[in-house]
Amino acid sequence: MSANDTEPLDLATLRARIDEIDLRIQELISERARYAGQVGRAKGKLAAAVDYYRPEREAQVLRRVVDRNQGPLSDEVLVRLYREIMSACLAQQEPLKIGYLGPEGTHSQQAVYKHFGHSVHGLPLSSIEEVFQEVEAGNADFGVVPVENSSQGTIQSTLDMFLTSQVKICGEVELRVHQHLLSRSGRMEDIERVYSHPQSFAQCRAWLRQHLPKAETIPVASNAEAARRARNADDAAAIAGASAATVYGLRIVAGPIEDRPDNTTRFLVLGRELFTPSGHDRTSLLVFIRDQPGALYDVLAPFARHGLSMNRIESRPSYTGRWQYAFFIDVEGHAQDAAMQKALAELAGFAQDVKLLGSYPVAIP
Repeated sequence: MSANDTEPLDLATLRARIDEIDLRIQELISERARYAGQVGRAKGKLAAAVDYYRPEREAQVLRRVVDRNQGPLSDEVLVRLYREIMSACLAQQEPLKIGYLGPEGTHSQQAVYKHFGHSVHGLPLSSIEEVFQEVEAGNADFGVVPVENSSQGTIQSTLDMFLTSQVKICGEVELRVHQHLLSRSGRMEDIERVYSHPQSFAQCRAWLRQHLPKAETIPVASNAEAARRARNADDAAAIAGASAATVYGLRIVAGPIEDRPDNTTRFLVLGRELFTPSGHDRTSLLVFIRDQPGALYDVLAPFARHGLSMNRIESRPSYTGRWQYAFFIDVEGHAQDAAMQKALAELAGFAQDVKLLGSYPVAIP
């Protein structure tokens, strides 16, 4: 008899059926883990865990999970479950080392776990620059850095690092960001000053103006640093994620307090190599242009001619000369796609330089 049959089952029978299913699930997870280990051995003796990780393969598996889903669990829940299973299976070889903007309790750490699962070794670092450096030096297998927020725009410090760094983009994460007001006492009336990252202040500007108009706002390097400072005094508070309350022993005074209900931050996953297509990819480019009339049109036209949709374009000073600019461009497709190769060949003909930052799977919804 299936769960869809009309005849009701008594509680003892229902629990027995669930126990049977749990047993089968555990057996299948163990079987999957054994096959994952065989895949690792089939690849031969590799240097480290990073050599076994393939983001394009993982994206394909998760997309099939979404395509197969007929409920009652949501796509988000199933993707999270499968991500953790794959994370644990990969960690049989050796846990991946993932650098992120620390300390513990930041949204960057949440993005790490959302993309890689919890069976990784997180490396909290003091700055975005240090995340790039540790990945490039090989001390971290991958890194996760914020690149843009849906309400506050681009994180310029991340883009600027690509001007000189040789790291590659090999993935992206979209994280729904909820901000909370945290304090030691948990009382709004005690708060005289609020610590947070400037981006978080910007995301909560209207709420602060309405509820804490007289409080001093003090920017710090990260929301976790804000939480660390707030735990030292009853008249201090921090804006941070709910997880920071647990990490730093604070109480949630209010939340979510972000001004926009769709507040989302996009993170980039940094690595040291390019990966093969997953079937639904995005390519990021850094284009240095010559100072001449129609230069921007010349940059954009090849993508239009070859039917490639551009998702984003951002200009930054190139630091190669006064009034010289570089364009960061995101385009749908993979660098190995025929249309993309034709567009890049045309682009190279008149751009001063074209740097392929990465071709990587589009974030799983």
